[in-house]
Amino acid sequence: MSDEREQKQGRVADTVSGLLQGGTVPEARRMLNALHPAEIADLLESFPVAERKLLWELVEEENGGEVLLQVNDEVRSGLIEEMDEAELLAATSGMDVDDLADFMQDLPKTLTGAILRSMDNQNRQRLEAVLAYPEDSAGGLMNTDTVTVRPDLSLDVVMRYLRMRGSVPELTDHLFVVSRFDHFLGVLRVSDLLTRDPASPVADVLDTEAVAIAADKPAREVAKMFEDRDLISAPVLDERGRLIGRITVDDVVDVIRDEAERSILTMAGLGDEADLFAPIWSSTRRRALWLGINLLTALLAAYVIGLFEGTIQQVVALAVLMPVVASMGGIAGTQTLTLVTRALALGQVASRNTRALLVKELGIGILNGLMWAAILAGIAVIWFGEPAIGAIIAAAMVINLFVAGLSGVGVPLMLKRLGVDPALAGGVVLTTVTDVVGFMAFLGLATIFLI
Repeated sequence: MSDEREQKQGRVADTVSGLLQGGTVPEARRMLNALHPAEIADLLESFPVAERKLLWELVEEENGGEVLLQVNDEVRSGLIEEMDEAELLAATSGMDVDDLADFMQDLPKTLTGAILRSMDNQNRQRLEAVLAYPEDSAGGLMNTDTVTVRPDLSLDVVMRYLRMRGSVPELTDHLFVVSRFDHFLGVLRVSDLLTRDPASPVADVLDTEAVAIAADKPAREVAKMFEDRDLISAPVLDERGRLIGRITVDDVVDVIRDEAERSILTMAGLGDEADLFAPIWSSTRRRALWLGINLLTALLAAYVIGLFEGTIQQVVALAVLMPVVASMGGIAGTQTLTLVTRALALGQVASRNTRALLVKELGIGILNGLMWAAILAGIAVIWFGEPAIGAIIAAAMVINLFVAGLSGVGVPLMLKRLGVDPALAGGVVLTTVTDVVGFMAFLGLATIFLI
């Protein structure tokens, strides 16, 4: 299904691009606005900046707000720069409070006041309630549009109340039961409302064990809770236990997607570069930092090699084989680093299990080291006819894969303790360690036993 979607998106992009180049703007407008807002967002992200601006002008006003919510932050900022105040106010009309709160993070401060003034008092208070919490917290994710009932009402009265409302918020799988002071008491499942005796009071079918989320809980932990408990929605409570909103699964899906994208980009030092067609200079500036750091680590590895220049000159085979040891250590360490970084993000690693994890990874390093050392030693002997070189590279391989396992666990834990994101800096540190240890072990052993 994913391949089919990508192929469809590619065909639409090619068709729209062809229509624009051919000057058939009305047909391009019709095809573009026939798409779902999320598909329009994907399309905008796949075009260079100049063509993206032209496409954005073709998006109808009724789709504009939803499209802006779907594109990534960097693309959204670029589109907002092209819009005047009237267009931005039109885009925000009709947005859910939680979406509007996210959207306002990218707006100029002068415009946020205009948006607040354009809202009625109730919606303004709801928006201000969401904005009072950090964007990456449960309070920042929540929507204040909730349906609440009292425990002393009968189910029949609740049903009549819902009919009078005429509608309920999307993804409503239960109603929230609160006291007269809005303290959360539990939930009334819609399934119970529809199937139980209408004369029964809400208190008799109330689920008091339902999951409730503190407003200051980090968004990542909220996503984990939804995943573990298969939630569709959950109430959000303030520090006094009062209901202030709810989080729905569509908001959580956005969090999971953003976290996944951030992890992938951060591993390459591209945490802030979400726009594929960002300006050349800004992209160059962002990437230069990590290229510079990598240069320093590469020079460190080169310095270690330089210490053994005389040994390499006397035994040329060492120059041929030494990259193999460093490369194997780097791959083995990266495997461990990736697993541990993921486990840290999921909260699966703590002081209680660090020792067991370290022992496991060291064992894997030793066993893999012995296995591949034997294979590489045989290849070296056949290739160069020197059993001593085979024995040396085998020993260096075992040492480096052992160190790779140790570093794969130790580096992310150390960075986490220092307050540095392991996904951001772990790869650079680990590669430096395995390169330096690999070259030092191989060339050092060669110096001792061959020279």
